[in-house]
Amino acid sequence: MDWEGWFSLFLAGAALALMVSGRFAPHLVMLAVLVLLSATGILSHEQALIGFSNPGLITVVALFVVASGVHHSGGVDLLVRYILGKPKTVRAAQARIALPVTLLSGFLNNTPVVATMIPAVHGWSRKIGVAPSKLMIPLSYAAILGGTLTMIGTSTNLVVNGQYQQLTGSDGFSIFAITQVGLPVAAIGVLAMLVFLPRFLPERKDLQKFGSVKEFTLEVAVAANGPLVGKSVGEAGLRELERLYLVEIERDGSVVTAVSSEERLRGGDRLVFAGDTQAISDLLRINGIVPSVHDDEPALSKDRAERRLVEAVLSPQCDVLGQTIRDARVRDRYGAVVLAVARGGERVPGNLGNIRLRPGDVLLLEARPAFVSRQRYNKDFLLINDLETEAPRHDRAWLSWAILLVLVGLAACGVMTMLNAALVGAFLMIAAGCCSVGQAQKAVDVPVVLTIASSFALGGALEQTGAARYLADSVFGLSQGNPLVALILVYLVVSVLTEVITNNAAAVLIVPVVLSLTKAMGVPDEPFIISVMMAASASFATPLGYQTNMMVFGPGGYRFTDFLRVGLPMNIFVGIVSVSVIALIYNI
Repeated sequence: MDWEGWFSLFLAGAALALMVSGRFAPHLVMLAVLVLLSATGILSHEQALIGFSNPGLITVVALFVVASGVHHSGGVDLLVRYILGKPKTVRAAQARIALPVTLLSGFLNNTPVVATMIPAVHGWSRKIGVAPSKLMIPLSYAAILGGTLTMIGTSTNLVVNGQYQQLTGSDGFSIFAITQVGLPVAAIGVLAMLVFLPRFLPERKDLQKFGSVKEFTLEVAVAANGPLVGKSVGEAGLRELERLYLVEIERDGSVVTAVSSEERLRGGDRLVFAGDTQAISDLLRINGIVPSVHDDEPALSKDRAERRLVEAVLSPQCDVLGQTIRDARVRDRYGAVVLAVARGGERVPGNLGNIRLRPGDVLLLEARPAFVSRQRYNKDFLLINDLETEAPRHDRAWLSWAILLVLVGLAACGVMTMLNAALVGAFLMIAAGCCSVGQAQKAVDVPVVLTIASSFALGGALEQTGAARYLADSVFGLSQGNPLVALILVYLVVSVLTEVITNNAAAVLIVPVVLSLTKAMGVPDEPFIISVMMAASASFATPLGYQTNMMVFGPGGYRFTDFLRVGLPMNIFVGIVSVSVIALIYNI
């Protein structure tokens, strides 16, 4: 192996290290790798960019739109109304979530399925008296297991299939090629989940997350004839406070929300601040600020048409991740004010402005009503308890399901390729009004698409330079030529990588190695490629390994150790079942 192979291996190792560190987004890391491979001449520009035209990737993009159509038309909500009901036990409640979600995720991208279910399950948990922490992990795990039922159940299956076609020149796998393995694994996995999870999941009541608004807000007033009357908020120094944020102004029976720095103060204004309530002395030192004389309930406890209190989870794609609340400028960016932050089911204490935002954090926001409609399908936030929003219109719900069934039927019968069926489905969703063009655009997860497309470049470089063959020889040596041991090693490597980097990147990096391994051993490719798909999907042990895990992290009030305690045994169990089923079906 020459320098190009060693350099490719170095880039693969560096990319893994950077993604594991969490300091850089995966798509930025993989784009940087693509640039280096092209700039050094290891890959031509055509080879470096080939991932962007891969059929598997284009199919993923089209299916994002199809899932958006079902999601936005209320198709998933339609089913929610009939399946939840009033179970009498925690296990029964988990079953009512897990069984339909597993089935849905076999034909829809599981991210929008979980996004739709979280607010419904969150509100439902309160009605039936079951802690959200008992329901959210089963929701995510069921979606993950459901993704293994068909080739379109998860983007990973499609991407691996696309790369397999590209590297081998074959026609790839049919839509139900993985079902003979995925169905028994999903059935056994869901059964195990329903048997063991009720006992081992934590019970954290949602009502304790933020407590009373009095705990993190305080109120003062503007002196009637004081020096601050007529001054703007900025001129009065109310934007420069270290430990407090101005949330709203109550004035003459109305409320000014998401207060701008240019807002002029009037005598008698009631100012509501969020943050460290011990800092009230800092406020009262300002000439013209006096204690609030209102003896009634706190201003934020009153229902006002001008504003809403919303709990929202920060998604892994949010633009403000890693920034402090002060630096993120949430008020200017989103028209909402952060009142408190919860992490691990508990409110984060201390200086509100210095809290550094993380994926899965639950924010208590005071926002204008327009924020809710604007952010309902935005990728920055997942709204989990806005109960005042309008119910989705269901006039296109059944039509969206019909389009999905037609899509699956066309692909299953071989009338169209999965790519063409997905493109037709996406077109019909927009043309039939199941989702708008804007909603379809927002549905496409650009960072995921960039990560996948860029990963193809590194995978291609490993194959072209002989680095994949070098790694395959190492695996071959460890397995001593035994196909079953090699299958176990492949599954184990992909499973570990999936927990620390994105599942798509892990799969794309391993496929060239697997193809070199099967060639060296003289065994069929299919069982090993399906093993990659299964291992890349079966990510239960950390909230980082799979997007749906991160989505339920905040709403469930979980801590990292909660996933380890229930997810690590789940990883091992599903791994054993998957390898056993593959070995049995393919006679390995």
